[in-house]
Amino acid sequence: MPLSLLQTSRREALKRFLKEDIGQGDVTTLAIVPPDQQAIGHFVAKAPLVLAGIDLAIEALTLLDKGLAVKSRHRDGDDLCEGDLAASVRGQARALLTGERVATNLLQRLCGIATLTRRFVEAVCGTQAKILDTRKTTPGLRVFEKYAVTVGGGINHRFGLDDAVLVKDNHIRLAGGICTAIEAARLHASRSHRFEVEVTTLTELQEALQYDLDAVLLDNMNPDMVREAVTCVRDHESGSKIVVEASGGMTLDNVRAFAEAGVDWISIGALTHAAPAVDMSFKIHPV
Repeated sequence: MPLSLLQTSRREALKRFLKEDIGQGDVTTLAIVPPDQQAIGHFVAKAPLVLAGIDLAIEALTLLDKGLAVKSRHRDGDDLCEGDLAASVRGQARALLTGERVATNLLQRLCGIATLTRRFVEAVCGTQAKILDTRKTTPGLRVFEKYAVTVGGGINHRFGLDDAVLVKDNHIRLAGGICTAIEAARLHASRSHRFEVEVTTLTELQEALQYDLDAVLLDNMNPDMVREAVTCVRDHESGSKIVVEASGGMTLDNVRAFAEAGVDWISIGALTHAAPAVDMSFKIHPV
């Protein structure tokens, strides 16, 4: 995803996240911790992970303490082992305690996505296949979650519905057939958008290849069907220019079989909708 989009979106989002958690004030911290108390906090990996979102976590704390001192140990994309220190911050104890949960929750979520993405990328290493995400993101967190995918070595598919034309199964059913759907999309959609059609059978693929396409999405096909479909596309007169994408049912156990079938892209919704958060702690000590 464009870095500029992340940069322009994140500050306002972080403010919303903090407001959601803090409400009218952190009553426990305000009651216990003196306003002039200083503290140091350490972000520590509790399991092997790919770091993603450390700058976002620190920025969340900085919104509560503009004088926060930061000592970075690692940066996004680094592999961390259990016990590794990602970063340390020093500042107002109240700010560290109040922002702890927002900073840590976001960091754990993004590290989980980056870590899972890295595993899929490594699983297809040596093939031409690239690992892509989907729009199956958490509402309100898409900009962050898609960023984490890129940290893990994946590629962003559509960021939103306005990025590209993707004629899917529901469009085809509502239009009354694949040809009708494609013709309607071609008539009304901008030619500047990438034009992709989803197919579930080889018959649908043959119908779709009658039209000028940028990409075809092979949905829920097994590796043997995908291999046959790839051959069908490459044998087409414009086949060398058409991106072949596979999606549906991808796991770490089977993804290489799809990659070796010759596809260009493998899109995996699980990168964002099913990635488990990793264990990352934020330990705070008085100074």
